[in-house]
Amino acid sequence: MTMAYILAVNPDILSVTGMDKNALFSATALSAMVATLVMALVAKLPFALAPGMGLNAFFAFTVVLGMSHSWQFALTAVFLEGILFLILTAFNIRELIVNAIPLSVKHAVSAGIGLFIAFIGLQNAGVIVNNDATLVGLGDMGSPAVLIAMGGIVVTAVLLALKVKGALLIGIFVATVAGLPLGVTHMPEGNLVGAPPSLSPIFFKFEFSEIFTLDMLIVLFTFLFVDMFDTVGTLVGVSDKAGMLTKDGKVPRVKQALFADSIGTTVGAMLGTSTVTTYVESASGVAEGGKTGLTALTTAGLFLVALFFAPLFTMVPAAATTAALVLVGFFMMSPILKINFDDFTEAIPAFITIIIMPLTYSIAEGIVFGMLSYVFLKLLTGKVKDVSVVMIVLAVLFVLKFFI
Repeated sequence: MTMAYILAVNPDILSVTGMDKNALFSATALSAMVATLVMALVAKLPFALAPGMGLNAFFAFTVVLGMSHSWQFALTAVFLEGILFLILTAFNIRELIVNAIPLSVKHAVSAGIGLFIAFIGLQNAGVIVNNDATLVGLGDMGSPAVLIAMGGIVVTAVLLALKVKGALLIGIFVATVAGLPLGVTHMPEGNLVGAPPSLSPIFFKFEFSEIFTLDMLIVLFTFLFVDMFDTVGTLVGVSDKAGMLTKDGKVPRVKQALFADSIGTTVGAMLGTSTVTTYVESASGVAEGGKTGLTALTTAGLFLVALFFAPLFTMVPAAATTAALVLVGFFMMSPILKINFDDFTEAIPAFITIIIMPLTYSIAEGIVFGMLSYVFLKLLTGKVKDVSVVMIVLAVLFVLKFFI
């Protein structure tokens, strides 16, 4: 339920390119189901996947509307990205990158994601709004959406304090129902059950005539970069929170997890949607005790069910999921306690990682700045042994990224 919003939001965003909105709903649900199923059965980890927020905005507003390419061109870039990720995963290159992230930064990634998803939840409900003078400010506390969001946080927090199982889901349900008389939740028109919309308008619509152009290279690199580090950050952060990291700070079965991500992106492009990635909202399942692939299998099954109950699933307003996002964000802060704040070469990069994520609205950028500060501080203070060759290579690539 904490990620069900993507079933409504993804079609909204991608449809500005001219893609069929109903077909996009089916593509979103199916790609999420396939990728999460692979995560469940192959990686056996409690992570769910779906078309990524941010990546869908880049697809629609930058590649199509900004660079004046067709949505078929953008889909082709996503498809090529998925193929490249499969190759990189097969040769353990992505796994090397995941394992190269220092343990202190891994702990910080969890906390940074916590702040980030709490910020998203508050923003979606209008609790936090744009302010031209200060960038962000407090929204209208008397608006129905804000009242529902804040009421949801109170109800869910009380249930958590009382150790009620399923507190997050109950909170979403209560907030959704409370939103009906206030006009925040809207009952769907017509039947609640029906056949899934056809994929035919967007299925396998690739445009291979421009795959060797400079624009394709730029778009492909951006998709690759953002997806890789968003996925890495999510896997590390949620695994850390679940207590699943190994003693040396590695994500268990990370290659299989990255394989699920790659398959999801490739299949998603074929179905007609933007890059599929591992969701930070997976933390809500972990927070309820999910530790195995059974959690992901359940989520995959629910995405399949959602295909037939589209009106019911999409009626849950953003304000109703605010409590779950904010309180999962709270849960994800606890790994901060594992960071050694007496060692500034460990603590400062961790702090930079945490603060950059919500302020740049990007998990990937948080990791970039955290890794760069870690490498620079270690090298400039003579702690060269703490820096691996992979980390130095990554740091060089990160620096180049800022100037290319």
